[in-house]
Amino acid sequence: MVTPSTPRLVVAAPSSGSGKTTVATGLMAAFAARGLAVSPHKVGPDYIDPGYHALATGRTGRNLDAYLCGPELVAPLFLHGARGCDIAVVEGVMGLYDGAAGEGELASTAQVAKLLGAPVVLVVDASAQSRSVAALVHGFVSWDPQVRIGGVILNKVGSARHEELLREALDSVGVPVLGALRRARPVETPSRHLGLVPVAERRALAVSAVSEMAELVSRGCDLPALEALARTAGAVPGGAAPWTPDLSPTHDDPSASAEGPRPRIAVAGGPAFTFSYAEHTELLTAAGAEVVTFDPLHDEELPDGTAGLVIGGGFPEVYAAELSANEPLRKAVAELARSGAPVAAECAGLLYLCRELDGSPMCGVLDATARMAQRLTLGYRDAVAVGDSVLAAAGARMRGHEFHRTVVEPGAGAAPAWGIRGRERRVEGFVQRGVHASYLHTHWASEPGVARRFVERCRTS
Repeated sequence: MVTPSTPRLVVAAPSSGSGKTTVATGLMAAFAARGLAVSPHKVGPDYIDPGYHALATGRTGRNLDAYLCGPELVAPLFLHGARGCDIAVVEGVMGLYDGAAGEGELASTAQVAKLLGAPVVLVVDASAQSRSVAALVHGFVSWDPQVRIGGVILNKVGSARHEELLREALDSVGVPVLGALRRARPVETPSRHLGLVPVAERRALAVSAVSEMAELVSRGCDLPALEALARTAGAVPGGAAPWTPDLSPTHDDPSASAEGPRPRIAVAGGPAFTFSYAEHTELLTAAGAEVVTFDPLHDEELPDGTAGLVIGGGFPEVYAAELSANEPLRKAVAELARSGAPVAAECAGLLYLCRELDGSPMCGVLDATARMAQRLTLGYRDAVAVGDSVLAAAGARMRGHEFHRTVVEPGAGAAPAWGIRGRERRVEGFVQRGVHASYLHTHWASEPGVARRFVERCRTS
């Protein structure tokens, strides 16, 4: 069998804030403008950057997370997203060698680059240095010889003389400079408490921002050299084959199958619920469901014939008043939950199912209240299902990620969703009748039986 191969680059940086999102998104858009079919990817659990990647390329932005999915799925998920593409660009996370806390290289950009056999382009903020840039780049090049840094893009360069000094310094390192971006007015990409404002909330402005990124990268980078570097990537290591949801085994529920009636599963979308992984919908569809998207800000009814409901992450705290004002939909969600129909809610979905959010009435499915908090809760979690639910059998283990600046009181129901393992042992979330609600974001590709189990419960509830 011929091992699949797609020309590819990983865009990384020494630290967060160096400009890799601007460079990666601009590079994707610039390649697309040259007529290439570009496959966009993001290392880690981030939901927001892939939205900008999708605007840049016209293709679904996908995540590559070695903690949530396991290192063994990184290459298959990459190849799944890159099918039919001419080139792939992978945006890194944090600094090149930063990964899951206390887990060595796990989930780092460096690990993903090695798993993909992809050359790395290092984006360096050069605004406060000249000759020292050589020591910095040399350190990153030599730290792990298995990570191939194929070039540097200098960001925030002050002048032609500054660029000349930087290039002279880097000559001694033997790593080519593939671009130099001048210090300029930042591209308009507003942020708030959880990062960039998602594309769905600022569509026209986001399109303009991506266009500016493309212009910046096209003007300051050697696109032919970057494309040539991408083409030096050979076959993906290990003989990996593309991930396919149709062939996913039913890990936790062998009795479930894709045969039988097609239940209609409603998935929350729109500006308030933008956090989701594309593979979830693909898995639900492969398991035999008909997936229909609705917008809780505007739709006053659930889609006709809804047999199950999935409410992912997002920013309900920003839209609490509007969500509360849509009383007909809140009542419809509560009625569906009371009927025992399967409902899977993650983070934002958990808040929406509470009695209230910052004083605004929500669906009232859970006997809990939610409010904004001062402290950001962020990090990977190792979890075990406390009891049986529509998503998992008791004792099933999953890895997840928390990312929120809200608090739900109480934090767990009489039947919790998850027990969190490790140093921070606690129970979290709610399981009642067909409802599974939790702060934990999970990636179902790691346990495809979750989707099949949920669809089967939708058929039989």
